Amino acid sequence: MNAETTTFRHALVKGCHLLAVLPALLLLGYSPQAAAATLPEQLIGTAQGFLEQAVEQYLQRGDIQGRHEVQVNRLDPRLRLPACDKELAATLESPDEPVGRVTVRVRCSGSAPWTVFVPGQVRLYREVVIASRPLKRNAVLTEMDIALAERDLGSLSQGYLTTPRQAVGKKLTRPLLPDQVVMPIHVEAAEVVHRGDQVVISARSGTVNVRMPGEALSDGAAGKQIRVRNQRSQRVIRARVVGPGQVEVAM
Repeated sequence: MNAETTTFRHALVKGCHLLAVLPALLLLGYSPQAAAATLPEQLIGTAQGFLEQAVEQYLQRGDIQGRHEVQVNRLDPRLRLPACDKELAATLESPDEPVGRVTVRVRCSGSAPWTVFVPGQVRLYREVVIASRPLKRNAVLTEMDIALAERDLGSLSQGYLTTPRQAVGKKLTRPLLPDQVVMPIHVEAAEVVHRGDQVVISARSGTVNVRMPGEALSDGAAGKQIRVRNQRSQRVIRARVVGPGQVEVAM
């Protein structure tokens, strides 16, 4: 038997073996397209690129000056999906803004459509107002009490302040520790009129402005309504605080 005949017989046997196992492979879900499946790396790359673009657009819309880090979680390396014959599309599933824990929906709208949800994390760092030293409840904040420091906004679900002017002159509703973020719930307008203060009551009607002495019967911040005694008539009225020692009533 010559070499050519031997080679032909080996090829014939190999082909017969392949024909014998092909039905079993088909039953197991094998198809010629399996080698062209969509891999986890492609899903992660699509989600990563989408998140980067979404965060950049979010920063531009809000005119936010800050830096960000995008991390997409690993997927099961055994995941295999039919190859998509169209470009993969990605949308933000949750939350409404690309900050903190996020979920990206990656979708194939091709001839064999499928959808995969890819989890990730977006850390957005920005300078926010923090306490520069221990502060007591009811303390009125000054510039010496606060500072700016970079924090991850995703961890500040109750909000934050971005400029000192949002905090200076406000009164604390609770004590704060050094380096603690000053949140909107931690501050309120400070009283400019206190109980027992002598105040000027202004009654306005058009161009007419009547002024009379009064006594504050409660504390009040600017814009708040407080009880005031008219020292001329001894009547107790409600007046709006307009500034230190100044209240106003409508005629």
